Amino acid sequence: MATLVFVNAVVRTQHAARPLASAVAVNGRRIEAVGEEKEVRALAGARAEIIDLGGRLLLPGFAESHIHYFDWAIGRQQLVLTGVPSLAELLARVRAAAAAAPRGAWITGQGFEESAWSEARTPLRADLDAAAPDNPVLLFRSDLHLAVANSAALALAEVNRHTPDPAQGIFGRTSEGRLNGVLKDLAINPVKGVMLAGSDEAVTRAMAAAMPALHAHGITTVHDFRLMGGSEGPQALRAWQRLEGEGRLALRAWVCLPGDLLDEAIALGLRTGLGSARLKLGHVKFFADGSMGAGTAWLLERYADGGSGIPLTPVPEIKAAVQRAERAGLAVAVHAIGDRANRDLAAALQSLARQRDPAMPLPAAPHRVEHVQMIRDEDLVRLAASGVHASVQPLQATDDLALIERNLGEQGRLCYRFRDLLAHGLPLAFGSDCPVADPSPLRGVHAAVTRQRESGEPAGGWHPEQRLSVAEAVRAYTAGPAAIAGRLGELGVIAPGALADLVVLSEDIYRVAPADIPAVSVCLTVFDGRVVYENL
Repeated sequence: MATLVFVNAVVRTQHAARPLASAVAVNGRRIEAVGEEKEVRALAGARAEIIDLGGRLLLPGFAESHIHYFDWAIGRQQLVLTGVPSLAELLARVRAAAAAAPRGAWITGQGFEESAWSEARTPLRADLDAAAPDNPVLLFRSDLHLAVANSAALALAEVNRHTPDPAQGIFGRTSEGRLNGVLKDLAINPVKGVMLAGSDEAVTRAMAAAMPALHAHGITTVHDFRLMGGSEGPQALRAWQRLEGEGRLALRAWVCLPGDLLDEAIALGLRTGLGSARLKLGHVKFFADGSMGAGTAWLLERYADGGSGIPLTPVPEIKAAVQRAERAGLAVAVHAIGDRANRDLAAALQSLARQRDPAMPLPAAPHRVEHVQMIRDEDLVRLAASGVHASVQPLQATDDLALIERNLGEQGRLCYRFRDLLAHGLPLAFGSDCPVADPSPLRGVHAAVTRQRESGEPAGGWHPEQRLSVAEAVRAYTAGPAAIAGRLGELGVIAPGALADLVVLSEDIYRVAPADIPAVSVCLTVFDGRVVYENL
């Protein structure tokens, strides 16, 4: 018999067999029935909780398909630099943190975006030395591909002017060759590794404390991605396992491995999908290039201010890794931002698809490309032919439009091509890249549907030909993420037998004016058949 029953609802199931209903019955951790109120009420047990939703919208629980959960959770315990309006204000916050911290304690923060400042420059080592002379400081830019360290932090990491750049990173330097504190891509890891050393218990606490914030957004599933290199992969996986073992995991966690541990994963016999209903081993992640904001996304042409970015893992190496991974039952995710990175990757993946032995068993989830931020028509065709899914971030399109226009000019039309991705047959899964952008799915739906910021700018939308419908955007936050993880049917839909992860919204976002979608609120979040957030 049902233990939890929702009635008087607008149920949009994301399931083709019955796309609309008015009532849902939950029995324990799974959905028992979906239909009209009379038939569903009849299934209620004597002690069932019956919730009248008053005509509100009921959807499958939202999934966050690309989050750096480890970094975001830790960042919530640090200086929050998102939206800081100037370099002066950032440095004032560092000074205040240093005044309140013991001598030698780390001061860390993330989220600054210098392109919005009048100074239009990143903080430098000398700035941080003046603000916090007695404490190591490490601050991350919003895209996490660039960070800035002071002298104390560099010294603890044993990084100095004689330290060579890592193969896939850059230590910023003055014209005299001195370190200026700027760290790009893998150059961040020596400092970050020292900062995180010995912090397993603190990391687990931070990750547990962050879950309710996602429930408030209606999020019940996360695809947790690793940054490149460093020690965070094992540390994050240890924390997820500890939360699951202690019964404190209130999310479906699809935990991805860093590509530099592929050999170890194969040797251990790990496979994509291994785990429990709440915690599963996900994709193995590689990086083809960096980011637009850091100037390290790999382009076919040059940025307006010079340079064309850098390749990180060479695409031939990625191709070989995909072959080895899929033979071992491991699915692969590849970060690709620039059009050169996406061109080479699409060609490699199409070639693999043609060479693949059709009799070979495939991993439990499809391969995926993260971001697909800038891509040309011919490469869309190749990517679609490879059979991969696309994991993209709609809120970044509106967050980044000024940066894209400034850095790329007319080539900006090649960025965030969500309509074209769908038209070419690439299944979409939406996320935010949090903490790069806000994790709110409702804000993401708004961005995908309007191609505007919430202020209404730009009028008519940025490259409005790439807009999606609300139905397409919702699917990319529900069924799309389930499909990209090989779990469609048990997740991402409201159907008998599916896991009971649900979200109730205050308004029907399919019917309200698109500009009003960000004002819609989450009223109820259900995870594993249990209410974990309520604001009715």
